[in-house]
Amino acid sequence: MVKIGNIELPDFPLLLAPMEDVSDPPFRTLCKENGADVVFTEFISSEGLIRDAAKSTMKLDIYETERPVGIQIFGANLESMLQSVEIVERTRPDIIDINFGCPVKKVVSKGAGAGILKDIDLMVSLTEAMVKHTSLPITVKTRLGWDDDSIKIVEVAERLQDVGIKAISIHGRTRAQMYKGSANWAPIAAVKNNPRMHIPVFGNGDVTTPELAMKMRDEYGLDGCMVGRASIGYPWFFREVKHFFEHGTHRAKPTMAERVEVARRHLQMAIDWKGEQLGVFETRRHYTNYFKGIPDFKEYRMKMVTSDQSEGVFEAFEEVLENFGDYSFA
Repeated sequence: MVKIGNIELPDFPLLLAPMEDVSDPPFRTLCKENGADVVFTEFISSEGLIRDAAKSTMKLDIYETERPVGIQIFGANLESMLQSVEIVERTRPDIIDINFGCPVKKVVSKGAGAGILKDIDLMVSLTEAMVKHTSLPITVKTRLGWDDDSIKIVEVAERLQDVGIKAISIHGRTRAQMYKGSANWAPIAAVKNNPRMHIPVFGNGDVTTPELAMKMRDEYGLDGCMVGRASIGYPWFFREVKHFFEHGTHRAKPTMAERVEVARRHLQMAIDWKGEQLGVFETRRHYTNYFKGIPDFKEYRMKMVTSDQSEGVFEAFEEVLENFGDYSFA
């Protein structure tokens, strides 16, 4: 059993990564239904929360069925981060996660996200103040370092643990790498193997198959796995990993009928949550993976990603079911 504070999780839990415009309540719900043990919100700007910016406050919405759920915030200003903790607490999440890993320029340029990896002392002092400011468990998501010449993740993780975080998730790339190249899990294993570490250490980056999740568990000895891109348009990834762990075999891929039904539910939940226009627009990125592998699919995919009204997308779903209903996914 793995514990984040008082939250009890199964051995080697699977976590849904916080992904901008992806990890919203509808998608988190689908991932939860398919075996995700912990889900995290999209990252939320502390400055946006303080200004009561609509996009930021909307991201605080959580469904009871998602629990345990973590709300992730980012920022580099102490007072703003402490105020945002107070705002987040009102929505009663199970976890508050701090983003110290986002590599995007507009975040990094403000010293937030992975930008704070240039100032480890600030990273630690900011975290300590936040831990002291709330009774909720604080966790951290970060990267190996700013670049290959500044990887001090073993020391950084230990210092963050010592100021009170309850778990750490580490993406196996530096900020300089962005999302290029391959994730390096060896430094994450070094964090886990540090005899002074006693909090859960979760790995993140390039877990795209059940076999790789098992490798992270068995060869690298990590406490759990945070899944990002492999789940986009494919919430079934979590159940497939768990099936592989339990049986050593691959679970049958979801049928066309199941894919259409889940895509339909996803779109409808998105519309119910964020309205027709945003619901249609922000669900588009999932369709390629929902229907990946189908030959001669371009016509239908184009209809899904160019229709401005949900009616056109729902029609495309029905056409796919009608024309490819018997298609077998390998």
